[in-house]
Amino acid sequence: MPVVEIEQAGGVSAVEYLVEGTGPGLLLVHGTGATGETNWRPLIDAVRDRFTVVAPDLSGSGGTTDEGLPLTVETLAGQAEAAAAHAGLESYHVVGHSLGASVAAAIAGRRPEAVRSLVLHAGFVRTDPWLAFVADLWERLVRTDPELFARLLQITAMGPASLRARSTEDFEAAAAGFTSMIEPGILRQIRLDADLDISHLVGRVIAPTVVIASAHDQIVPTHHQRELAERIAGARYVEVDAGHGLPFENPKLFVDVLLEHLPA
Repeated sequence: MPVVEIEQAGGVSAVEYLVEGTGPGLLLVHGTGATGETNWRPLIDAVRDRFTVVAPDLSGSGGTTDEGLPLTVETLAGQAEAAAAHAGLESYHVVGHSLGASVAAAIAGRRPEAVRSLVLHAGFVRTDPWLAFVADLWERLVRTDPELFARLLQITAMGPASLRARSTEDFEAAAAGFTSMIEPGILRQIRLDADLDISHLVGRVIAPTVVIASAHDQIVPTHHQRELAERIAGARYVEVDAGHGLPFENPKLFVDVLLEHLPA
């Protein structure tokens, strides 16, 4: 995969990213603990015939390396912006999930001239006590027993319909799959989740924006997405019947919802 080296406040970052397809630019920003590949593969496959898709691995994920300092939204936004530029994109549509949705909104606030549209799923403007408590629990579990963390995600990140439909074997397979995805760098992203604030950037967003909430989100509840939509001028709010982990819970629904709101 291509790599772009950039100077940042924390030193040099070497950002690895996926680039596939042809057409207008589409920048995809993954959530906590995911990568460009794991968060976005079904969407990439669905749209690469009409978009040039760029999906970076943010610091703490995949092949991206840096100096290991605490992460900021500005650091991650800068990495995504650098990947898009390195891939030859002067302007692009942006889609983000969870932490990546907050980073995507920050990109649109930082670079209004470059962002053509914005689709945000399960994002938030700032950490509140609920999110801080969740982040603290996640960090403790990752440090002591990553498999327990993966098991917790199975019952908190998925919607009730998905959970009712699962067999014992399904639960075990999903927990094993999530455990295999956990990398040490997730702790840096979790610490950012615990202390995030893009209040100073969301008011600068001018791109047409759709904010998507999962009705059964126990991790970033829907009032956070409502606040995002209220803080971005002209943003539309959409709610779907799913949990926070929609990209993994129901990839087809995730792709269908995003396709509905991406430009034709």
